[in-house]
Amino acid sequence: MREDKLLQGARVFLRPLNANDQDTYYTMFFNNDVRRLTGTKQAFTYAQIENYIANKWKDSSAVLLLICLQETEEIIGDIALQDIDTTNRNANIRIAIGKVEHQSKGYGSEAMRLMLDYGFGILNLHRIELNLFDFNKQAARAYEKVGFKIEGIQREALFYDHAYHDSILMSMLAHEYRDKYLK
Repeated sequence: MREDKLLQGARVFLRPLNANDQDTYYTMFFNNDVRRLTGTKQAFTYAQIENYIANKWKDSSAVLLLICLQETEEIIGDIALQDIDTTNRNANIRIAIGKVEHQSKGYGSEAMRLMLDYGFGILNLHRIELNLFDFNKQAARAYEKVGFKIEGIQREALFYDHAYHDSILMSMLAHEYRDKYLK
């Protein structure tokens, strides 16, 4: 059994990224669906991924964890609290599930709840926000189900695949999280 299971749920656990994860992480970002849904345009080299992993632990404004299945310990994605602002107690959250066969099974929602619990309960954040693109209807429904509320729309903020797309800003406040999950 792994000793680095930082956050554990019923079906997934979250653990830190390490040097042994380079191949998996590199492959995950060359999946066309992951790139489109996250708005990723840059093509990363293996050396860039290696450098990113080596330096990520130094970044005190982010918590990056891998999403793994409890049964098999397979890495299925990643999740991050980033741009952590300790003065205003805000952060941004992002998530990516790497393969279609792992999507729409509730793994992302469980990982999101684990990270929200960490953000609100351990880091003492007040507000956690995220952005998604208007073509990602499935994610919008999942985020609303988890408890995020739409705050606004950045019109035509992303140019991808020959078209402009709106970016939808959603957030959750600590008391909203506690009302939904701790009572």
